[in-house]
Amino acid sequence: MNASYHYRATARWTDGRRGVVEGESLGQEAFAFTSPPEFGGPSGRWTPEHLFVAAVATCFTITFRAIAEFSKFQPLGLEVTAEGVLEKAEGGFQFTRVILRPALTIAQESDRERGLRLLEKTERSCLVSRSLKSQVTLEPTLRVANAVAAA
Repeated sequence: MNASYHYRATARWTDGRRGVVEGESLGQEAFAFTSPPEFGGPSGRWTPEHLFVAAVATCFTITFRAIAEFSKFQPLGLEVTAEGVLEKAEGGFQFTRVILRPALTIAQESDRERGLRLLEKTERSCLVSRSLKSQVTLEPTLRVANAVAAA
């Protein structure tokens, strides 16, 4: 396995506070982004701030699936919400905290402790969250499938 990998994306300004971004060799259409409304952009488009928290949420999801598979753990579902807290700090705005809220659905109550351990291991293993200067907090929720169905 290589010791280093390179990923490239190209952002191109289109007009005003809008642009498009493409990932190198992805073969997919570029998608539009803008400044957030709080900073003068129009609403309804992806912003760098959304992409930042999306990177954390997607990396957590993929990392969990890999760890669960390696551990022979069979979750029934996983939904991860990442919330980034952007605050004015010395030198300007920065993300100071990221709160990860994974909601894991498990088959039975006896899977709860193991599922929680795997979520915690994922938080320590996700390469995107490990690369952040921001504090990362894990606030997991575990749901038992038969309890969800009965509710």
